[in-house]
Amino acid sequence: MTHEPVELVIFDCDGVLVDSERLCLRVDAQVFAALGCHFTEEEMIETFVGSSAEIYDKALEERLGRPLEPGWNKPYDHLYRRAFETELTAIDGVADALEALELPICIASNCGHHSLRRNLRTTGLLHHFADGHIFSAEDVERGKPAPDVFLHAARTMGVAPARCVVVEDSPYGVTAARAAGMRVFGYAGGLTAAHRLAGPGTVVFEDMRELPGLLDPGRGRAERAVS
Repeated sequence: MTHEPVELVIFDCDGVLVDSERLCLRVDAQVFAALGCHFTEEEMIETFVGSSAEIYDKALEERLGRPLEPGWNKPYDHLYRRAFETELTAIDGVADALEALELPICIASNCGHHSLRRNLRTTGLLHHFADGHIFSAEDVERGKPAPDVFLHAARTMGVAPARCVVVEDSPYGVTAARAAGMRVFGYAGGLTAAHRLAGPGTVVFEDMRELPGLLDPGRGRAERAVS
C-alpha cells in the first residue's frame, strides 16, 4: 500500500514528549481518595491516559454517583503543579528524535496552552516548536478522541491530513488521528500496552530514537549500515 509523502509530523505532548502520565496518575489517585472514590491502576490507565477533561469528569461522576461542582478541581491544582515542577522530565530519547527530524513538526494536545508551554519549558523542549506550532483542545470545540485538534493543526500548518502523521501514546489520540485521516505512530514505551494502540494505518514502536528512521525508512537503513 502506498502512502502520501509526509509533510508534517504532529506530536501529542503528555506521554509522547514529556513523561507526565505517571505523575498525573499518582496525583489522580490522591485526588480520587480525597473525593471518596477509587480506581484500580488498570482502570486509571484505560480511562484517563490521553483523555479530555469531559471524559475525565464524566468517568469521575459515574464512579462517585453524583455530579461534580464547577471548578471542583481547583483545590487540587497545586498537587499537579508541584509534581510537574519537581519531577517532570522529557520522554527518554525524544530530544534526540526531535533533533534528527528534518520534517516540519507541531504539537496537538488535549492539554491547555499554559500547561503545554510550562511543561515543554520545564523539560527543555520548547525551543523545538516555533510560535504558532502548538495547538490545544482549547482551540477547538471537542478534544480527543474527536479529530478536531488534529484537523485544526493540519489546516493551520497548510498540510493535507493525508500528508500528516501523528505520534500518539493513547487510544483516545490514536482514534482521533485515524478519524482525521492521518497515519499514526503509536508510542508504546509508556503506560499504554502496544495492543491497545495497534490497528489500521498505525505503526507501533517503543523507543523514541527509532522515530526518525520509521518516518524515513531509507534513512534508517543507511544509519544501521553505517553503524
